[in-house]
Amino acid sequence: MKIFRNELTRNEIIFYVRRALWILLAWTLISNIIFLYDYATLVSANALTSNFDMEVSFKANLLVSIVAGLFGGIFTVNIMELWLRKYAFWKALIFITLLYVVIAMVVGTIGAYYFYSDSLGLAIGSQELLDRVLQFYTEHIFIKNFVIWLFIVLLTLIILMINDKYGPGVFPDYLMGRYFLPKNETRIFMFADIRDATRIAEKLGEQEYFNFLKDFFNDIAPAVMQTKGEVYQYVGDEVVITWKMKNGVKNANALRCYYRMKNIIYKKSVRYYKRYNALPDFKVGFHYGQVMVGELGKIKRDIAFSGDVLNTTARIQGMCNDKGVDVLASKAFADLLKKLPRNTRVIKVGDELLKGKSEQVSLVTFDRDVTAK
Repeated sequence: MKIFRNELTRNEIIFYVRRALWILLAWTLISNIIFLYDYATLVSANALTSNFDMEVSFKANLLVSIVAGLFGGIFTVNIMELWLRKYAFWKALIFITLLYVVIAMVVGTIGAYYFYSDSLGLAIGSQELLDRVLQFYTEHIFIKNFVIWLFIVLLTLIILMINDKYGPGVFPDYLMGRYFLPKNETRIFMFADIRDATRIAEKLGEQEYFNFLKDFFNDIAPAVMQTKGEVYQYVGDEVVITWKMKNGVKNANALRCYYRMKNIIYKKSVRYYKRYNALPDFKVGFHYGQVMVGELGKIKRDIAFSGDVLNTTARIQGMCNDKGVDVLASKAFADLLKKLPRNTRVIKVGDELLKGKSEQVSLVTFDRDVTAK
């Protein structure tokens, strides 16, 4: 079966460019820290030779780290991550190792050619320089860096995959142990649900409908990332997204996420119709409030939220069909947004007594051209 591939949207391109830049900066920093540590170790041990050229060595290391960072951020890491998701682990590990060896040889060759041509004054095309570069691959420094950078590449992949598992911004908090004990937080929630999901599922069948959902969740991911949201959970055809208050309110990120999701699906609508003859048209509900957040589970651990705000948000989203709108929010949430996205205005819907609530909740919707950037 042909894999569903779409052209990258502007938001997706921004996401991958930013990730590539972070990898480039991180790897360059790590490489130079390792270089300076090795240099300091040699100095303290009085082991530097008289022909050691600090400037040439540092420039060669900087060149190698930048080239490696560019290869890693733009090309290598993305392919390796795809292999880990597509193939069995043992097979992906073989592919990753082979690709790493090829890239390590390419990057090492570039650095060695620059270093020896500069330090020894050899012409680029000379046989003497070629022999010196080939000898470089048997030296201690190449073998040491080969092992160290294999570890760094694998660690980068692990961090990216764990970050995908818990969502952007969650992994650092989890690593710091902030959710080991339950704590109270004020958060924004968005429940997004596909319209006519049952009808689409019956038409497509189980396997194609699963692919349909998978494509939808993959396609909207850059919108969540760009607006600093966190995917809390997927429940059938519904996705629950949450924001820390400062992230969701800033630039109206929470609401902006909804419009970016709409824009992505709008741009990919032709491909959805071509592949599935259906479009993941969705409706959302917004609300905010206090929740308890912490790690739950023993056999399978996960970070969970608990509080009335989740039930209220789900009820608000469930009112979208009754009100004939795609987006519905509590007025309390709308009042948080000091600066709305361009060409957006708030429209009062009225007060509603939501199921399970003892008091009415004031609801609003938002009017905007969903194709606007």
